[in-house]
Amino acid sequence: MYQYIFFDLDGTLTDPREGITKSVQYALSCMGIEEPDLKKLEVFIGPPLVDSFMELYSFEPDKARKCVDYYREYFSVTGIYQNELLEGVPQMLENLKKGGKTLAIASSKPEPFVCTILEHFKIDGYFDYICGATMDETRAKKKDVIEELLRRMELSGEEKGKILMVGDRHHDVEGAAAFEIPCLGLSMGFAEEGELQRAGAVAVVDDMEELERFILRPI
Repeated sequence: MYQYIFFDLDGTLTDPREGITKSVQYALSCMGIEEPDLKKLEVFIGPPLVDSFMELYSFEPDKARKCVDYYREYFSVTGIYQNELLEGVPQMLENLKKGGKTLAIASSKPEPFVCTILEHFKIDGYFDYICGATMDETRAKKKDVIEELLRRMELSGEEKGKILMVGDRHHDVEGAAAFEIPCLGLSMGFAEEGELQRAGAVAVVDDMEELERFILRPI
């Protein structure tokens, strides 16, 4: 039976589409690149920002980090609140807590932003542990975030075998797999068709009720 549930944030508990894409749009504008189509910028949701700016715009590391600085100028004031809870999240979290589960956040978003978002939506109290990326991006990949969360929770041996990751992108599945942790995929997020299955998710659910049933079912 799964006891420790690690949740991704963006695309798993919240829909950050507007805030993230407008923050990226602002950052690119500051670099002299105009991108009016926000839909094209949804690929930035999930992966570490520096990696995305380098891969998608062929920026050198220093230029990519400058983009992240511009991104945060917009995001920290406005974009962070251009966000919505996915349908059914508070009730799902409530029921998992009633079921005795230990809940944690493992997000590639900087930890201070994660805490602000959880507090804004008044769901921070459901989580026993909150772990995100560092502001300097030295801890940003999902594997590194999970490693830090495991360290904080002091989980190893038999207890480590009771962990389930929940996420909406292949990064969540692959990051968890690095520690032999299974990952439950959520199709409400931003994965392409078949992405979660190809990455090796133990199952893919379509809404919060199905997610809750998977976690609380007897094994």
